[in-house]
Amino acid sequence: MENKPASPAAPATPSGPRRTRDRILAVSLRLFNDLGEPNVTTTTIAEEMEISPGNLYYHFRNKDDIINSIFAGFEQEIERRLKLPSDHKATLDETWGYLQYMSEFLWNYRFLYRDINDLLARNRLVEINFKRIVEQKKRFAMDMCQVFIADGEMDITPQQLDAVCTNIVVVATYWLSFQFVQQPRKYNDPEAIRAGLHGGSYHILSILAPYLRGKQRAAYDRLAAAYAASLAAGTTAAPASRTTP
Repeated sequence: MENKPASPAAPATPSGPRRTRDRILAVSLRLFNDLGEPNVTTTTIAEEMEISPGNLYYHFRNKDDIINSIFAGFEQEIERRLKLPSDHKATLDETWGYLQYMSEFLWNYRFLYRDINDLLARNRLVEINFKRIVEQKKRFAMDMCQVFIADGEMDITPQQLDAVCTNIVVVATYWLSFQFVQQPRKYNDPEAIRAGLHGGSYHILSILAPYLRGKQRAAYDRLAAAYAASLAAGTTAAPASRTTP
């Protein structure tokens, strides 16, 4: 871990520090995503921004301080997204749209998933809070399934439900790592990875499929057929859902 004293010189204008700090976070996120977090140092970030290391250390004590600030923004946004409206009953079509919405957000923070084992091993804040996010993902999956169960559109035992929701979280959490193994040289290409993200959404719905009944099962069959057709055509477009979140 790099740890250097802060530079005593602050930027001249009151708005300067905030702008520089935000730029450091944006550039760091891009470099972590593109190169992998272990391959990026504070010197790399300062050189990319064409600022002095002292200027960077004025805003952040070390690289972990930068990671923690990026993670805080990620955590705040994902917690907002992992909430079902209390007065709305989701359909499978909406679930498909939601999965697209979530997967593209996670891709913007893909280093957290690609480098997660390294981060968990040395960053206590990420270790504690990422575990909590994973638990929140499982509760969200449980809540969504309970809506289908209450409507008679899902037939599943409590034990099966727990296993299904765990499997959903495993796929959702590690799908980007799987994509990196599949296409390491195209991992930063949005167009190349889009089909993979849609594939992740399809596989998550496939975990639910054996337990779906009625309208939700019919919706799954339609989405699965559209996804298969898109693969056969070699397109990256996701099957259209009737409604999106």
